[in-house]
Amino acid sequence: MQSDRAVSDERADTLAPAGTRPPFQVIPGIDLRGGRCVRLHQGDFAQETVFADDPVAVARRWEALGATRLHVVDLEASRDGEPRNFAAVAAILGAVQIPVQVAGGIRDEDGALRLLALGADRVVIGTAAVRDPALVARLVQRAPESVIVALDARDGIVRTDGWTESSGVRVADLARRMGALGVRRFLYTDISRDGALRGPNVAAYTELCRLTGVAVIASGGVTTLDDLRALARTGAEGVVVGRALYTGDLALPDALAAAAEAVP
Repeated sequence: MQSDRAVSDERADTLAPAGTRPPFQVIPGIDLRGGRCVRLHQGDFAQETVFADDPVAVARRWEALGATRLHVVDLEASRDGEPRNFAAVAAILGAVQIPVQVAGGIRDEDGALRLLALGADRVVIGTAAVRDPALVARLVQRAPESVIVALDARDGIVRTDGWTESSGVRVADLARRMGALGVRRFLYTDISRDGALRGPNVAAYTELCRLTGVAVIASGGVTTLDDLRALARTGAEGVVVGRALYTGDLALPDALAAAAEAVP
């Protein structure tokens, strides 16, 4: 089941002129832990910075500043599979009008469909893509535009369970398997760059776009407008930006303007 927002988003993509790509998208990230908006350094729960006690207010702020999509993560669910921040996720979905993609601990069909029924535009499957590819196949059959597979990697190897475990699977191999199942979109995070404010792994995103031909959303390391411009040239369709927006290193209106002007 898809929300009205998801259907509208699909129609917008369908009506884009043939042979053109939609503008490069800057997607603010909202990471939830204990009901608060936080950021971790490279996924380390011991290195947490709390940025806001009210994630709904944060979501509304990004929407008011011009964001056209949000990326919301239940960090605790990513690690242990239990949706501990479900109330906060549901509140965000009910509070904004822009599409929201939800990640974190989505490891069964009922959980994914429940989020879509609540109004999530897309669900992000990470750990389950490695352990239960049949789940991905079923979701792709039911709602192909609503499924993102997360490729969270360190040194080219996919990690699971909130980035705490190595799967032993290379990014390229998992991408090929998921592409064969009909997955239409990847979220690729270079964990070593996440929260580090030292620039994205441009070469990795370029290679993934070239290898798969599947839509790619980048994540990790964006600090400057030049970082955004470089990512737009990789062929990625957008980027999730977190810490740089919260610290003020990057202003969302400036980022959106740079993305709109970026030449793929």
